[in-house]
Amino acid sequence: QVQLVESGGSLVQAGDSLRLSCAASGFTLSEYAMAWWRQAPGKEREFVAHIAYRGTNLNYADSVKDRFSISRDNAKNTVYLQLNSLKPEDTAVYYCKWHSFRGQGTQVTVSS
Repeated sequence: QVQLVESGGSLVQAGDSLRLSCAASGFTLSEYAMAWWRQAPGKEREFVAHIAYRGTNLNYADSVKDRFSISRDNAKNTVYLQLNSLKPEDTAVYYCKWHSFRGQGTQVTVSS
């Protein structure tokens, strides 16, 4: 049974940093690319970042490039998203995604 469990979201101030984690189970994480998406209230789900299975190919949305960093620890079956220089417009529920599966999400709220 595939499970993706996100954690690390919080209420922070603009300019702060957070690290989100996505613990994966039910499949061999090391064999697959993973992605983070987010959804803000009243908006459509938005791609944030993608990491290839070896962690060597990284892609980011323009809105987060140079501020966010995706990484993975295949030994721990975990994917991370480091969020730096947070802005109020980064407020959203953040999800990790594998194929059609996604977790319940973790809330990030950035106050100005």
